[in-house]
Amino acid sequence: MLTGGARWAVRRGYGEAADLERIEEGGQVPHAKPAFISARARHRQRDEMGTLGSGNHYLEVQRVAEIYDARRAALFELAVDQIKVSIHCGSRGLGHQIGTEYLREMAVAAAQYGIALPDRELACAPLDSELGVRYLGAMRAAINCALANRQILTHLAREAFARIFSQARLALLYDVSHNTCKRETHVVDGAPRELYVHRKGATRAFGPGHPDLPAELREAGQPVLIGGSMGTCSYVLAGTGAARSFGSACHGAGRAMSRHEATRRWQGRALQEALAARGILIRSPSLRGIAEEAPGAYKDVSAVVESAQAAGLALRVARLEPLICIKG
Repeated sequence: MLTGGARWAVRRGYGEAADLERIEEGGQVPHAKPAFISARARHRQRDEMGTLGSGNHYLEVQRVAEIYDARRAALFELAVDQIKVSIHCGSRGLGHQIGTEYLREMAVAAAQYGIALPDRELACAPLDSELGVRYLGAMRAAINCALANRQILTHLAREAFARIFSQARLALLYDVSHNTCKRETHVVDGAPRELYVHRKGATRAFGPGHPDLPAELREAGQPVLIGGSMGTCSYVLAGTGAARSFGSACHGAGRAMSRHEATRRWQGRALQEALAARGILIRSPSLRGIAEEAPGAYKDVSAVVESAQAAGLALRVARLEPLICIKG
C-alpha cells in the first residue's frame, strides 16, 4: 500500500481502474521508501484504512447550487441541482506520526547542517543529506497511503449509495493531494528548473494543456477543490498553472480561530440542531468535534475563493452547498 497507493487499492477491488486516470500521479507517487517509516507510524495506521479521521476531515453530500463557467462545468460534468460527494482526508495517523518524528529529528540535527531555526516548526534538512533523503522517501509513502485511503473511501461511498439508490452513478471527478512536497519542473527567470514545491494547506492547480492531466480535462485545467465548513459551501475551480504560485492554489478556507476557542463559543448539540433546521444533517461520533469545526471557526470560503480567482491562481467553476456532513 505504501508504494502502490490507489493502484494497490484498485487491485484489491476498491474502485475501478478508470478512477486512476482521475487521480494525481495516476494514483501512485514514485520513489516512496516504506523502509524509512517507523514501526510506531505503521502501527498507528494498521486499523485506519478506509476511515475519515477527526479534525477537519469529512465526507459531504452536496448539491451543485451555482455554475460560474458553463464550458468548464460541462467538461467536469457539473450541473445545477446535481448531487455530489466530496471527501477530504489524508494519510491519517501514519502521516502525522511521520511528520512528528522527522520534525523532532530535523530540529536536533539542524545545527550540524549550519541551519539556525527561527521556529522549531520550520525544522528542515538539506535535500541530499541522509536525513533529507529518508524524510522524502517516508513522506512519499504517506502520500500513497492517503491516495489508497481515499480510494477505499470512494469505493465504500459508492456501495452505501448503491444500497439506497441503485441507479446512482458516482464517477470520480478528481483526487488531488495536499500538504505535500513534490518535485516538479517550473519556469523560473525564463528557464525551466527542477524544483521541490511545498504545498502546505495548498493543492496542485495545473493549468489547461498540462501533460499530467487526463485528456478529457486538459482543455479546462485541473479541477481544484476548495472546501468550506459544514455549514457554508464548497467550490470547484479550474487551475491556471500560475507561475507566481508554481501551479498551486489553497485547498480550503482555513481556520479563523483555534479549536479551543471554538469549543468555548459553541456547543456541538446546539450547532447540530441549528444546521438541521437549515436542512443540513451532521453526523459525528463527537459533539466536541462538531463544536471544533463550527462554521464560524473558519474564514469566509467565498472570500477566499474570490481572492484565489483575483490572484489568477484558479477560476471558479461551481459552488456546492452541503446536505449531509459526516465527520470522522
